[in-house]
Amino acid sequence: MRSAPRPRETARISYSIQQQLNMYALAASAAGVGVMALVQPVEAKIVYTPAHVAIGGHGSQIYDLDLNHDGVTDFTLTYTHSCDVGGCFYAMGPGGKPGNAIEGGRKNSRPFARALREGAQVSFRQHFSDSAVMASAFVWSTGGLFESGPWVNVKNRYLGLKFKIYGKVHYGWARLNVSVDHGPIRALLTGYAYETIPNKPIIAGTTKDRADKPNNEEDFGPGASLTSPITDKPQPATLGALAMGAPGLSIWRREAFSAKM
Repeated sequence: MRSAPRPRETARISYSIQQQLNMYALAASAAGVGVMALVQPVEAKIVYTPAHVAIGGHGSQIYDLDLNHDGVTDFTLTYTHSCDVGGCFYAMGPGGKPGNAIEGGRKNSRPFARALREGAQVSFRQHFSDSAVMASAFVWSTGGLFESGPWVNVKNRYLGLKFKIYGKVHYGWARLNVSVDHGPIRALLTGYAYETIPNKPIIAGTTKDRADKPNNEEDFGPGASLTSPITDKPQPATLGALAMGAPGLSIWRREAFSAKM
């Protein structure tokens, strides 16, 4: 009569080895997560559009500005020109669809659009209105001339813009050159941009979010940089290398072969 098979004894691992195995497992897991993070796409935060659009001169004109290219007009740049027996009146200014607005103020009860310099912040801290005047001029039939507005004869100034995407507020800017030539007003739109993150301020003239720039070289790991890649020096064959899977197994085999030579 055969005796019943004896139960197998459970192999016991010392506490120190168990701790090392746990550490290697955590390191391998973290390495995997790190590689996955490196290949994730970087979402742009500022969308910039270069432009070269002439507005104004003679005859009334309206230019539709679609800031985020969704096929819907966000703002209009309107140029008005009219004459009567007393003279001719010229004016240019932006307007926004309901819920959108332009950074500005009021002077003599009239809203005006600020001519921001590069580096100015566009955010909730500023005052906005749904329409405003950039520049205006009146030429009397007797030859007199009156010009007013913060955009009279300026170059590379910015409109601060606030608009909504799916009901959420976003900030942007539009860059223009404006000249007033004894009455007629001419503007050149040279570019515009907006911040894709809701409620986040934008800096006038900024075309790329600073957070999108590459991190410091040390973020690639010890001994690695854009100009000095990681060396191909074999690493010691350890449980950590084995925990890496197939790449670690190749390292272990190479070390084992070297040890026999």
